Amino acid sequence: MTEPGRVALITGATQGLGAALVGELARRLGPHDTVYATGRDLDRLAEVCEAASTSTGAQVRSEHFDVSDPQRTPQLADLMRERHGGVDIVFNNAVMRVAPDDDIAAVVAPYVEVNNFATTRILRALLPLLRDNGRFVVIASSLGTLNYLAPVLHERFPDDATLDDVDAAVAGWRDLVADGSVRGTPWPGFINIPSKVAQVAAIRAVARTHREAHLARGTLVTAVCPGMMNTPTSAAFWDVSDAPSPQEAAVPLVDLALMESIDPNLYGQLSRDGQVLPWKPVAV
Repeated sequence: MTEPGRVALITGATQGLGAALVGELARRLGPHDTVYATGRDLDRLAEVCEAASTSTGAQVRSEHFDVSDPQRTPQLADLMRERHGGVDIVFNNAVMRVAPDDDIAAVVAPYVEVNNFATTRILRALLPLLRDNGRFVVIASSLGTLNYLAPVLHERFPDDATLDDVDAAVAGWRDLVADGSVRGTPWPGFINIPSKVAQVAAIRAVARTHREAHLARGTLVTAVCPGMMNTPTSAAFWDVSDAPSPQEAAVPLVDLALMESIDPNLYGQLSRDGQVLPWKPVAV
């Protein structure tokens, strides 16, 4: 028997923006709604759920979900189908972070597994469960456009790419980084860039085939850059002392998820502060 109310699911919910999204959704949804905080650390999930629970807001549940395990994604989808018959809001937020002194060749494989292959797995598994007026938001970055790749690499992410094509492009780049042969190629040294480009390419691939049907159902599938946040991870690279907290950054993201009508211009695109970021360099 399925349970009533809206269902929201957040990946990577044990800290930072993910935990903040859980709290903001729990506060603004109602008692018949359910917010799922998912992640690998059950103790941290319990803390997040306790902090987010209110007497008037949504029910908050934790669910163990290691996005790097390919078998867990279909299992989670089955669970959502059995309990609720579908989902209404998905924030694909899980990310493996890197530090300035990390050996990139050593970390690129797990990094890609979490940031990229998990994203495409979740798209494949949960999009079919997205109900009318649903929202599927990939937390991405303004670095995720072709503007940050050398022109010779643009053909790796063509307009007609499928999710399989995106996965293949990511796998090829990963292998170059892992064996050191990426040196001397046009690929950027900062691994966040190809990874974020591929995340947005995945959203674009889905949009190409689902746009008409989704918009007819009031459904939004999009990528959003939340902007720089004041977190320990960001502080390792930049001065973020004046940047918003994750709690502050979560508010406009939840606004987007809960708005009554969608902006079709955002569908299948990457945006920041409500403005679409061009996928390709703008001719001047």
